Amino acid sequence: MSAEESTDDPEGIRTRPPTDAGRGGRAPRRSPAGEARRGGRATAAPAGTTPGTAAGAGPAAGSGPADTAAAPGAATGPGSGTGPTARTRGATETPGTPRADAARRGPVVAALMLGMALAALDGTIVSTVVPQIVGDLGGFTVFSWLFSGYLLAVTVTLPVYGKLSDTFGRKPVLIAGIVLFLAGSVLCAAAWNMAALIAFRVVQGLGGGALQGTVQTIAADLYPLKERPRIQARLSTVWAVSAVAGPAIGGLLASYADWRWIFLINLPVGAVALWLIARHLREPSRTRPAARPRIDWPGALAIFAAGTLLLTALVQGGIAWPWLSAPSLALLGASALLVAVVVVIERRAAEPIIPGWVWRRRTIAAVNLALGALGLLMVAPTVFLPTYAQSVLGLGPIAAGFVLSVMTLSWPVSAALSNRVYTRIGFRRTAIVGITLAGLILAAFPLLPFPGEPWQPALIMLLLGGALGLFQLPLIVGVQSTVGWSERGTTTASVLFCRQVGQSVGAALFGAVANTVLAARLGGTGDLDSVAHALADPSSMTTEATDHLRRAVDAAVDYVYVGAAAAAGVALLVLLFVAPRRFPVIDEPKPDAPVR
Repeated sequence: MSAEESTDDPEGIRTRPPTDAGRGGRAPRRSPAGEARRGGRATAAPAGTTPGTAAGAGPAAGSGPADTAAAPGAATGPGSGTGPTARTRGATETPGTPRADAARRGPVVAALMLGMALAALDGTIVSTVVPQIVGDLGGFTVFSWLFSGYLLAVTVTLPVYGKLSDTFGRKPVLIAGIVLFLAGSVLCAAAWNMAALIAFRVVQGLGGGALQGTVQTIAADLYPLKERPRIQARLSTVWAVSAVAGPAIGGLLASYADWRWIFLINLPVGAVALWLIARHLREPSRTRPAARPRIDWPGALAIFAAGTLLLTALVQGGIAWPWLSAPSLALLGASALLVAVVVVIERRAAEPIIPGWVWRRRTIAAVNLALGALGLLMVAPTVFLPTYAQSVLGLGPIAAGFVLSVMTLSWPVSAALSNRVYTRIGFRRTAIVGITLAGLILAAFPLLPFPGEPWQPALIMLLLGGALGLFQLPLIVGVQSTVGWSERGTTTASVLFCRQVGQSVGAALFGAVANTVLAARLGGTGDLDSVAHALADPSSMTTEATDHLRRAVDAAVDYVYVGAAAAAGVALLVLLFVAPRRFPVIDEPKPDAPVR
């Protein structure tokens, strides 16, 4: 039987042993005698081959009959899911998947949830106390960098942390990330002006990049293929709770304490997570490489510089300066030049931060592109829906936040149940169903009546969360399941990186769309922020002027949702024409102990 034929197990999940997934995401033909069993562990692959590979924000789990290719007769190691890799430098590595026993896995999962809570709560809490921060420190013209600086640091460090976790292990990277995040929190609490606070938020972001990527990678390491939806559902629940609890906690601290406490409350949460990780996380034993691992510092610095310039241009373009102004063109040109430098450096590096196989393997490349489109379309509900709820529907900030938060309630439920779908029809088909539904739901938003009732956009968001749960989780579970331990961190980081870049591109693109529509409706002047501020005090305008502005905002947000539906269409095309029909999932044995 060839490598592209499949063998079904009783549950209808097709798997393959760890092999080179490079050519179109499929396993090459290989003789069963090519991999001998030695004590239940596969021998090293010939030098120069690359094992299959596996970020998130996301989940990782089994595949359906239409998604996975199997190659019979190949050996796999117990507790591993991956084949060892012999690097061209001559070092042989025998990785395995961490198999914490029942007494240790629970505390590690708790630590991962606490670590995720640090990152999830950060943005929602800070956004509620901006008025108090500005009133105390000043700097109203630059306060947006409290969020932009953090986002920049998280995004550009994700690939670096992913590679470091594959090279040195997850535990030291996660511990370093938590320590850095807590150090940034202490510094933020001690900030004496807005410039210092922005700088310390960047320090926080440097730790946040390690938190986001490494937590997702460890979650995939801990659980075997068919059980990963459990941990991913728990992590998704953390984000859902944070979306609701963050503004409430921030509002309470701002009302009854000092804004500095929003950073200090990170310390006990981070300390508990740090203690649990240090005490309970056990990583797989690996043979020492023949040569000391080399870190691609030139590549890391080039990636950091290119990402910083590009994201700065996207975040500030059209806000701090016009899109066609000298600053925008200079930043975009310099970032394009640095991207070319990154490609040259990474092609020559012995251990590149972003290896070429991330884009050569169809499965990983397709998931990267699809989740990049997800990041783009998510800008519509997360950025523009609150403005719509307040300016068009006349809701207060808390009620507007609730309209958005219902999406975070249906998303984890849908994600947790998605394994019942993709184990039957496959990863790719499940994601196609999810993104098709999401596109239709987004396209239905402009059909809402004006001004409408709050339950109508809330229902749209509830349905959208359910559809995106079917889309994101199977892709992340699927791509993490196609790679071994030594490549899972890099793969996870690449997925998260593409999603973050998609969000930045979406914010810039849809911001320009909204402002263009407003300018056309208002006679060539106006932007969404200024109009929203004017509508915050409608008593200063006539009824006719207020209605005219509200209709303009309604039209602008409608066009944004049409653009988001188009982004969903792009993701659908990627799944149809780029993603392989079968995800080359690596076979993994059953866990040593039941999952808690």
